[in-house]
Amino acid sequence: MNLPTFEPLADDALLLRFGEVIDAMHNTRALEASRRLRERDPCWLRDAVPAYASLAVFFDCGRIDDADPHAFVATALRAILQEPETAGVATPRLVEIPVCYDLNMAPDLVEAANELGISPDELIHRHSAANYTVAMIGFAPGFPYLLGLPDSLALPRLATPRTRVPAGSVAIGGNQTGIYPRESPGGWRLLGRTPLVLFDAARASPALLAPGDRVRFQRIDLSAFDRLRKP
Repeated sequence: MNLPTFEPLADDALLLRFGEVIDAMHNTRALEASRRLRERDPCWLRDAVPAYASLAVFFDCGRIDDADPHAFVATALRAILQEPETAGVATPRLVEIPVCYDLNMAPDLVEAANELGISPDELIHRHSAANYTVAMIGFAPGFPYLLGLPDSLALPRLATPRTRVPAGSVAIGGNQTGIYPRESPGGWRLLGRTPLVLFDAARASPALLAPGDRVRFQRIDLSAFDRLRKP
């Protein structure tokens, strides 16, 4: 693995930077570095948070016997990233997300299709046929930023964001797609909605999706949405 650059992020954190732009290769490297670090699980590790092209590593200074914790952790990380693999890498988890693209749940679908010069049905087909990867979780607890949107579906954000976006809304923003885990403001184009709960603090794993997961959208109708929605 090519080594990233290292930058102090806080007194107890380092930022590993693999690139400067949204890119599947940079994200793959960030996810791989996070996986390796979590597998090694050094005593000083508090958390590893991947983003599109970087990895934030948080550490416990109290467990590091060194006058310069940043230098200590950077040296340890370089060693971990250069270690040869001793076992096969597990196949990423595939999660199917049911999505209702009914116009009642897709206020931007028709306008988005018109901007792209295709029919709403073609937009739905292309969006639901793509294979996505969870690049990172951010913005709100459980919000997945998904790589894999076809270039033909890239759309700018709304000029004026909405003050309220319903929980479960599936949307496009630029060359990304994502899912709003809870009601919140937002400026992405809303194409549909899932009945699944993306984040529940009472669950053993609160976030439904994790960085590195593979995602497929499954088109459903209104009756299926109502049947699958959690009471």
